[in-house]
Amino acid sequence: MPDGMNVDYDGLIPNNVDLNADARVKKALETWHPGYIDWWKDMGPEGFQEALVYLRTAVSVDPKGWAKFDYVRMPEYKWGILLAPRVEGRLIGFGAHKGEPAWQDIPGEYRGMLRRLMVIQGDTEPASVEQQRHLGKTAPSLYDMRNLFQVNVEEGRHLWAMVYLLQKYMGRDGREEAEELLRRRSGDADSPRMLGAFNEQTPDWVSFFMFTFFTDRDGKMQLEALAQSGFDPLSRTCRFMLTEEAHHMFVGETGVQRIIERSCEAMRAAGIDDPTDTDRVRALGVIDLPTLQRKMNLHFSLTLDLFGSEVSTNAANAYNAGLKGRYREDKLEDDHRLIDSTYPVLRCKDGAIIRDESVPALSALNMRLRDDYVTDCQGGVNRWNKVIERAGIPFRLTLPHVAFNRRIGEFAAIEADPEGRVLDAGAWAANRDRWLPTADDNLYVTGLMKPVDAAGAYASWIAAPKVGIDNKPGHFEYVKLWS
Repeated sequence: MPDGMNVDYDGLIPNNVDLNADARVKKALETWHPGYIDWWKDMGPEGFQEALVYLRTAVSVDPKGWAKFDYVRMPEYKWGILLAPRVEGRLIGFGAHKGEPAWQDIPGEYRGMLRRLMVIQGDTEPASVEQQRHLGKTAPSLYDMRNLFQVNVEEGRHLWAMVYLLQKYMGRDGREEAEELLRRRSGDADSPRMLGAFNEQTPDWVSFFMFTFFTDRDGKMQLEALAQSGFDPLSRTCRFMLTEEAHHMFVGETGVQRIIERSCEAMRAAGIDDPTDTDRVRALGVIDLPTLQRKMNLHFSLTLDLFGSEVSTNAANAYNAGLKGRYREDKLEDDHRLIDSTYPVLRCKDGAIIRDESVPALSALNMRLRDDYVTDCQGGVNRWNKVIERAGIPFRLTLPHVAFNRRIGEFAAIEADPEGRVLDAGAWAANRDRWLPTADDNLYVTGLMKPVDAAGAYASWIAAPKVGIDNKPGHFEYVKLWS
């Protein structure tokens, strides 16, 4: 069996890193564990800690059979430390150390930079659990409730993944950072999470589906880049995290698709040909497509800010050091050093958005990762539009321009419309409600958020899924609320 393939479930902390052979790290993690459980009970899904949930739990890192499904109470979920199998003879694939053996320990000169990367990644994981802690109370079905909780427990496991690396490789600094990850709170005025999108509220299920489609997709892009790392334990950690992350994006994409299916079905049954006739569509108890577009605009633009400034010395330094690569670096065909390369970057000059072709590629890594992200998002939007097209509804969902509604990077100081035209403050204020969710939108969507807790039943605004989780039938009781 390849190194690290099986998971040891005998101790308090399931793992495939031979934790029993590392007394210092084992003690540090066992000391951290009670604080984590306290955090989960305080900030995890509110009101459902005793419910039995049909969850998948990783039992191996073999892609052919890595998870099992069973009922479990979430505080008793087997969170653990799971690294993908070691690749013997792995070499660093990019940067100044390209071609050298991958590091099993951290070079001293890169310690601070690597710690920062781990802490930022780790901070996003509990943040999303905190943002979503109230959603169980308004779940549109037991199927959706179960998917929410699956996302939540896996975000918790991803926190464990980063805490293990901090505890094992960063010593006292790592232990302090691990404590801070439990102390910060999403949206807290005094101790917020580190990245802006993770301090936003997730007040309804449409927002949740948009978050898991757009913001978890940023997580995928960041994990793909970190999976290329020359620091092998980080690479192996992120490779396995990507196995779990795929389900989170599935929840988002299929959730929005099911909203679209139900809205189109209701419109056709009522003979409504104009999808912008908001009052008539909303009278059917479904979500109108223009509101979905505004929700898209918001979550897409918030997520773009997570990529940071288009031109970044920090990103260049991390790449040159061999710590964080590009999206699927190992599939790209160039010198993987980028010393003399350039990459085009969008900039605002003289009131217009132009593409600057002369930016050093090392400095433009955030822009390149963001471009890859936009392409990845577009694939999902295309699939949504096929549903609308098949229904014969004259409407298309579109990603707004990357300059729209930005607070970080090249476009933070300007306002632009969804087509990328630069606006003055007056034009932005006059049109904002056409492009971003309004108070009326939020009030309407919130009004639809009534819990549906009968097995096999679904709220009026969302279609049933085509296939159940773990191939279960449509009436399966995914969450036992009164066990």
